[in-house]
Amino acid sequence: MSKHSFEQLSTMLDKLATDDGFRDRMLGDPVRALGGLGIELDAASVPAERSLPSRAAVAAEHAALESTHAGHAGMVLFLLSGVTVDSLAA
Repeated sequence: MSKHSFEQLSTMLDKLATDDGFRDRMLGDPVRALGGLGIELDAASVPAERSLPSRAAVAAEHAALESTHAGHAGMVLFLLSGVTVDSLAA
């Protein structure tokens, strides 16, 4: 995955925390769902079995990202397999 802007990551987390339709699309076809936000994801890296964290957990990560953002995209926890995946912004 290539580098992504803070705005893209923030939008993704906001949608995961608030938009049930987006959450459904992420579980069904994460490559397409993220593509709609301008985020490229290699289909080969998507686990066959997917789950998402709770809306509250995503909202907390979004708040943490917003509070620590100081001119650069920080590390974001992104969960598709139920396991934390570091370095979306790397």
